[in-house]
Amino acid sequence: MKKTYVYIDGFNFYYSAVKDTPFRWLDFSKLLPRVFPKNQTCRIKYFTADVTPFPWSEKAPERQQAYLRALRTIPNLEIIKGHFRTRQKPMKVVSPPPPYLKVFCTEEKGSDVNIASHLLLDGMQNAYECAIVVSGDSDLLTPIKMVKTELLKTVGVLNPQRISGPNRRQLRKSAGLQGAANFHKHGIRWKQLEDSLFPEQMTDKKGMFVMPSGWK
Repeated sequence: MKKTYVYIDGFNFYYSAVKDTPFRWLDFSKLLPRVFPKNQTCRIKYFTADVTPFPWSEKAPERQQAYLRALRTIPNLEIIKGHFRTRQKPMKVVSPPPPYLKVFCTEEKGSDVNIASHLLLDGMQNAYECAIVVSGDSDLLTPIKMVKTELLKTVGVLNPQRISGPNRRQLRKSAGLQGAANFHKHGIRWKQLEDSLFPEQMTDKKGMFVMPSGWK
């Protein structure tokens, strides 16, 4: 079993695998051995940003912080944050009238750069024998190629989309990342997610906390 570091694109994972499912309270320390049973996961790096409240989702920051608190109970997991930007932007509509509508445009900034930086630095420092990138973001193509061809490390990609279960989204293949890596897994099964949840009630150094309501 190769010493493995795992780099998780938090927002990409959320919207691809667990949004609108009962699996948002996901424990990666349980999931990864089910998806990669031949790898010894020594370090998990989770990349995200603090979300901002909207009129239709005022509790989103509170739910996110509860989940990050749960993730911090995993001993070998580190959270690396970018930033979240929200702005109003005019967007052209397909069918007039009107030709333009003003919409909220939300962007998570920094995670792709952070993933690339940690992936390359850890590789140069020989921190891992194998790296696994959990993302479908094609912006990570170049650093993945560099780990494979320049650092001569084994690198894999998990495209985090559900490949079974109800309300499954249409699968999108990341052909570029698949070709750049030594190995590639396309999707996560419903059963793997179902069997990889935190307990609904948890305890850390600050005390007891629970899974956000509505996440069942």
